[in-house]
Amino acid sequence: MQRRTFLKSSLASAAAVWAGLPASVVEAAPKLKITKIRYYSAPGYNKPLFNQARGIVEIQTDGGIVGIGEGGSKDMIEQCAQMIIGEDPFRIEHIWQNVYRGMFYPPGREKLHALGALEMALWDIKGKALGVPVYELLGGATREYVECYATGFRASKAKTEEERARDCIEAGLRAYRIGPTGGNGDTAFDFYDNAKKTIEFCKRIDAAVGGGGKWAIDLHTRFDTTEGVKICKALENLEPYFVEDIVRSENPDVYKTVRQMTTVPIAVGEQFGDRWESNTFIEQHLIDYTRFTLPNTGGISEFKKLASMCETHYVGMIPHFTGPLATATLLHVLGSSSPMRCLMELGGGEPERPAYFNEDFVNFKNGKLYLNPEPGLGVKFDPKKATFVMEVTAKTQFPHPILKSPDGAIHNW
Repeated sequence: MQRRTFLKSSLASAAAVWAGLPASVVEAAPKLKITKIRYYSAPGYNKPLFNQARGIVEIQTDGGIVGIGEGGSKDMIEQCAQMIIGEDPFRIEHIWQNVYRGMFYPPGREKLHALGALEMALWDIKGKALGVPVYELLGGATREYVECYATGFRASKAKTEEERARDCIEAGLRAYRIGPTGGNGDTAFDFYDNAKKTIEFCKRIDAAVGGGGKWAIDLHTRFDTTEGVKICKALENLEPYFVEDIVRSENPDVYKTVRQMTTVPIAVGEQFGDRWESNTFIEQHLIDYTRFTLPNTGGISEFKKLASMCETHYVGMIPHFTGPLATATLLHVLGSSSPMRCLMELGGGEPERPAYFNEDFVNFKNGKLYLNPEPGLGVKFDPKKATFVMEVTAKTQFPHPILKSPDGAIHNW
């Protein structure tokens, strides 16, 4: 028994050193079990998309500590939640592997989105239990703030896109992101005509902000390779911060062709999930920036692993904006990752501040997002201001086999 106690103490001390925390903090942490998962819909957000959902997840424990996450559809959250009832919330990687590998079929993007919401809440529990912000558990702060770029700029009263772009830069944001011309409504999209118009539009935006990489463009995969490359070649001398989604990315090999035909910085990945979906683009340096985000990657741990991949291949990170809690969570990951080039996107040029979160859950000023030093994710959730949908209190009645190696690690069965 004494040996077991010693080993337990030693492991706790090692965990504390790794996280930069006093050993006494880890040893004093309560031993918790997950007892209930609740799911709420976000008022005012009506997009019926499985992988852009903004539902709020609450994971409750027998010690009274509650963690919150964001994302996932009702059905996906329900199935994943049934797999973690009764588990130790501190075993985040173990839980992730079980949910990721469980239920036989490899997870698609929709399941990853739900898993990301639940995993986010587990980190919130751990930070609250230890009394530290999540970025401290991830290795501590590597930067004081993260620069931001804007898609649209609500604060501007300007009537033209050029004037809005100028107002955005003057407000302190790093870059203003635009889209191509055409493509909306019932009017047919003329590839040739809109390629020319998009090039001219970019020239006007560049002149408005004074060049210097203060703008970027998302081509939204509207163009085929011919027009996409034509636009990129025309923009090379303008030096945009990045050109996003030049062509569709289901086939990574197409970017081997695009990469050889233009020198513009390429960004891809806002729909991507786990690291297996991104590794070809990163390892073969087919892109300069990743656009993957939370909770789409499957959670904080997976995003951190992706950040390490990016660091070793000198690829920057400019996550796509998702929900407000995901924005706050991204700060913990980017703020504790090695100092690669990174930016965060803000729709409208400012963080969303829904009524169901505390007003100061993010610290935004002069176009930058600053780290939140409060325990966990630093976000307080008021369930009375959201819409309750369901709760899960029991494990699934249809468990699939789980294969473990002799050391207890989960493997595919």
